[in-house]
Amino acid sequence: MGGGFIEFLFGDGQNQGGRYRQQPYYQSQRPPQMDPQQVMRQQDMSEPARPAFDPKYEKQIVDYSGKESPGTIVVDTSNKFLYLVQGNGKAMRYGIGVGRPGFTWSGIKQISAKKEWPDWTPPSEMLVRRPDLPRHMEGGPQNPLGARAMYLGSSLYRIHGSNEPWTIGTNVSSGCIRMRNEDVIDLYGRVNVGTKVVVI
Repeated sequence: MGGGFIEFLFGDGQNQGGRYRQQPYYQSQRPPQMDPQQVMRQQDMSEPARPAFDPKYEKQIVDYSGKESPGTIVVDTSNKFLYLVQGNGKAMRYGIGVGRPGFTWSGIKQISAKKEWPDWTPPSEMLVRRPDLPRHMEGGPQNPLGARAMYLGSSLYRIHGSNEPWTIGTNVSSGCIRMRNEDVIDLYGRVNVGTKVVVI
């Protein structure tokens, strides 16, 4: 459903308290001169700081001791990892962002459709909460569903991309499973419609 990205994208994301205050000066009556690099640094500081992507959420092969068969996707909501079971005790693990409190869920679904650069139409439930959102948004780099989407059964939930890598590892969405764009492209190429998805 896009989740926190949508609310960030269309909300008031401006820094309310980040104005530069000039320090007092005592040895001259003229304001101190600032070189261009100083000015650029101050401009950079006025933008909201974003945490760096945590390397533990990088795509990697890990040991897997679960009961699911090869080709199954397992979503570990509490630990913010998605596993694609490989067999021989291994799985491909990706970092994910999951639902905010009140929007998490669990169950078994199947991938019912796959789309590249999907369009996004906010569901009516989201529009009730956020009437300022667009009614429809064409697919592309600014679209909150990112580069790929895998639709889960007949639900409104998806595994989809995101161009906000700093949100991976957090509770951020309205129930969808979000991945970095490069990771969702990789997963998209490894799974087919009908793939079993276990969300725990």
